[in-house]
Amino acid sequence: MSGTYPLAVPDCGRFERELASTPPTRLRLAWKVVPNGVARRDVAWHLLREMLEPGAELSNPCVRCGGPHGPVRTTDASARPAVAYASGIAVAAVASHGPGTFAIDAEVETDAVRDAAGLNGILGGRESVRLQDWVRVEAALKADGRGLRVDPGTVTVELAGDLGWRAVVPGGPIIAGWDIHGPRGLVISAAFSEASGAVPLDPATP
Repeated sequence: MSGTYPLAVPDCGRFERELASTPPTRLRLAWKVVPNGVARRDVAWHLLREMLEPGAELSNPCVRCGGPHGPVRTTDASARPAVAYASGIAVAAVASHGPGTFAIDAEVETDAVRDAAGLNGILGGRESVRLQDWVRVEAALKADGRGLRVDPGTVTVELAGDLGWRAVVPGGPIIAGWDIHGPRGLVISAAFSEASGAVPLDPATP
């Protein structure tokens, strides 16, 4: 989604969470407003490099065509990186190493174009769709690996714990996720494939 950058979001920042998964998962997140004339990927990857081991390399080959637009990968064996973009903001996250996939999605809370159009119909026939619903589904589809090649309206999400949720993507693994209380003005969710063992229990206190 796109829209006007909301002044409510701080220009940059970072925070860290310990998710009460099995095994526990350390999640670090950073964000920054993308300056005019700068590629948003350059900003996101710079944020990632600050959170990874020195010298760690990044790549994002598409599994279908090999082009540089797939999920981010790193040579840092201790971490799993992910990025998302919300209007003019780059969001980068690093989760501790695990066997499953990891992804995030982010949206600005206030977007004049999006809010005027509304979200009803964006998830199939569901009504009263909230922005958090869409962010969870997007994060789940990224963790699944197929993205919007799967109809978002076919994904089901159930709550599990205070900030946890579980998503079922047709033909894919069950996805465990958390809503991340990050910077003011952004809605963020993190998702892990079932293979990661990240069963969505109540998240630990930051």
